[in-house]
Amino acid sequence: MKRLAIIVGLACLTLFGLATPAFAHNSLIASNPADEATVEAGPASVELTFDQPVQKGEGLNSVTVAGPESTNWETGPVEVTGNVVTAPLGELGPAGDYRIAYRIVSADGHPVTGDLAFKLTNAGDGEPIAASANIGGEAAGDSSGGGGLPIWVWIAGAVVLLGAGLGVALRIGGKQPR
Repeated sequence: MKRLAIIVGLACLTLFGLATPAFAHNSLIASNPADEATVEAGPASVELTFDQPVQKGEGLNSVTVAGPESTNWETGPVEVTGNVVTAPLGELGPAGDYRIAYRIVSADGHPVTGDLAFKLTNAGDGEPIAASANIGGEAAGDSSGGGGLPIWVWIAGAVVLLGAGLGVALRIGGKQPR
């Protein structure tokens, strides 16, 4: 029985010792304007700060702004500097609630999507642009972090590997005492 406990302990240490943060995706840690902020004038740009670097490349990252009555407001090309994504924004229009939706590609290659909101209190003179259906082919605001496997697949795989390793160890170890 002592041998079995040692084998199970070593298997657990190996399983959890190999887990690394490399499987984590980027998370939004700050924004300008801040989520749920109230601003008097529309911002000149949208700035999103993530906890890890964001991949650079044309067409990899996008930011859109939707306003009252489902109007869309143009942002210019996205600029990436390390873990900060900046998108210039033209003048906004009516006062009301605005939503910033983003899709970025994290350094590990996985797309990360999300959205945040702010309220504009003083109307601007900007004109909305034609509606764009999605960001990068995904629904704006789908913050599932898509692109990766669901966690249950990793857990099931770990259980199967642990069970197989335990079975092999028991067969190699010989007869079990009763």
